[in-house]
Amino acid sequence: MAGTALPSGPPRGTGEAPRGRCVALMSVLVALFALRVVGQTAVTYGVVAFLPPVEQWQSGLLPYPVLLIGQAILLALLVRVTLAVRRGSGVFATPMPRLASVLAWVSYAYAAAMIVRYGVTMMLRPEWRWFGHTIPIVFHGVLAAYLFVGSRCLDRGRSRPDADRSDDDEAVPTDGKPAH
Repeated sequence: MAGTALPSGPPRGTGEAPRGRCVALMSVLVALFALRVVGQTAVTYGVVAFLPPVEQWQSGLLPYPVLLIGQAILLALLVRVTLAVRRGSGVFATPMPRLASVLAWVSYAYAAAMIVRYGVTMMLRPEWRWFGHTIPIVFHGVLAAYLFVGSRCLDRGRSRPDADRSDDDEAVPTDGKPAH
């Protein structure tokens, strides 16, 4: 129809990342973390031989049984949050711009710490270059990415600099004539 506006996606100023994309990214990151937990368990108990040896899966700061319990609890929490976002209900599906901002900054710090950890590890243990003993670092990066994606999902409702534009400013006429 002549003179009608084309839809331009989500309303401007909502800051909302489409829930489907959030859920997809969160699900992929949860699946990667779950594969890490299963892989480490399989190697630790001698179920598989094709994965890297057990000493490459953890730094040794925690005994494996304690680490496994912590990973299981974290995995359960990540699944719960992801499902809440998928359903669009519950506390994790409610827009929380302040929490989103905190989570974003935590994700940046977490990722930066892992980059520094990698650099220091490679300086102190040159025989491990480039990928030796990096499984924990990589999967901490996965968790940092989950925090970042989660922060974007919680960011709905935050105003943007262009939020004061009216929807009429967004109208795109189909016939090349100005919309009235």
